[in-house]
Amino acid sequence: MSLLTRIGEKFTDVFKRTMPDAFVFALVLTLLTALSAYLIMGTKPMDIISSWYDGFWNLLTFGMQMVLLIITGYSIALSPIAKRGADGLASIIKTPKQVYYFIVVFGMLMSMVSWSWIVIAAFLARELAERVKGVHYPYLIACVYFSMISWVSGLSSSIPLLLNTDGNYMITGGILEKVIPTSFTLGSTMNFAMIGLFLVLGPLLMFLLAPEDANQKELSDLLDDKNTVDSMTIKEEADSFKFPTPTLSDTLNNSMILQYLIALMGFSYIIYYFNTKGFDLNLNIMIFVFLILGLTLHQTPMRYTISMKRASSNISGILYQFPFYAGIMGIMKGTGLGKELGQVIGQYATAETYPIFAYIIGGVVNFAIPSGGGEFAVIGPSIVEAVNNIGAGASEAELTAMHARASLSIAYGESLTNLLQPFFLLLVIPVMAAGIRIQARDIMGYLVLPFVLFFLIQILMVFLLPV
Repeated sequence: MSLLTRIGEKFTDVFKRTMPDAFVFALVLTLLTALSAYLIMGTKPMDIISSWYDGFWNLLTFGMQMVLLIITGYSIALSPIAKRGADGLASIIKTPKQVYYFIVVFGMLMSMVSWSWIVIAAFLARELAERVKGVHYPYLIACVYFSMISWVSGLSSSIPLLLNTDGNYMITGGILEKVIPTSFTLGSTMNFAMIGLFLVLGPLLMFLLAPEDANQKELSDLLDDKNTVDSMTIKEEADSFKFPTPTLSDTLNNSMILQYLIALMGFSYIIYYFNTKGFDLNLNIMIFVFLILGLTLHQTPMRYTISMKRASSNISGILYQFPFYAGIMGIMKGTGLGKELGQVIGQYATAETYPIFAYIIGGVVNFAIPSGGGEFAVIGPSIVEAVNNIGAGASEAELTAMHARASLSIAYGESLTNLLQPFFLLLVIPVMAAGIRIQARDIMGYLVLPFVLFFLIQILMVFLLPV
């Protein structure tokens, strides 16, 4: 066993002994945030609790989008054509280390298109784990979750897209005079260097950290019950509901014509959407694409219903944990705690060090507000205002570059600390942990060393590289 592997196993052992369940993590974080608001801001306890309650409902739409994203995508993964595709891929990728390397590369690329596409990597990883012997399954989940950090440099990176939106709240609030083009952010030297870091070092690092053997942690070893894998195919289960003689209900339940007519309506709108709006990937259109594609691949209403039932078996974590994270966000925003943390950069940063402060603050606040766009709404205005003061006297182009650099630094810090924050693991777990006993503490330890290494490299990059 290599030194890196031993270190990874040691961190995992520490996490198993010390890290609570993801829900307990959210509860502890709630109390810590409330206590911080009381001690730092002097907010009255009932005002803190009221802010917590007011924020509780702010992620209901987002939570429902996450549920639909998972189950519609998982339904596609349960289709016969997806199974055949996984079989073909498994004939090429034959060893556990090849699986880890491939999944990290694939997950990084998917996440650069849209952060929500990490579910596609999760589906594929599980399928490969069922076919390739010797895959250490908790480590494979860690590989999938690790690969999500690349989203911040890609097409769905929320902060650069916001800054390039006409009439955004930074402009209407008088903090910025005009939009910041993506050529200063996503198209910058710094961002292209970050993409190179993700795609070159990321897969290599997870390849080197990989456990030497599965150690009784293959997917088949972790199943709660060896019979939890459905014994019938979806088609066989659909056929089992039919009456012995033909009936109208069976005709409708198993009608390909009915299903394909609805799918045709859906594809018509998808084509119209991308023709009129370009490559605008948001959660709603992604869910709709997954939904219509699933209808098509499963062919009949009954088969699709069964696939959705199977895909929905492990989504409870999102349903009850998202409101608690929304409550934490409510405390940060309602008490002014988030804004106060953002103002630290104005008190202590200089023209040379402000990217480092922005990076660290972005990472710290992410524990309480694990959403790039949501976090920037809370701390972004005060940080950009501080940059305005630091850059007083600079030319318009120089100040725009400073704004872009600070904003990217926040985004990179926010993305990296997701490796220690299990919020978005709730997007991966329903797919990869269905039918098995596994918790965040079984996974997160493998991410400590990647976090430390990437932290050291990224903080140097935001400090030294131009935009």
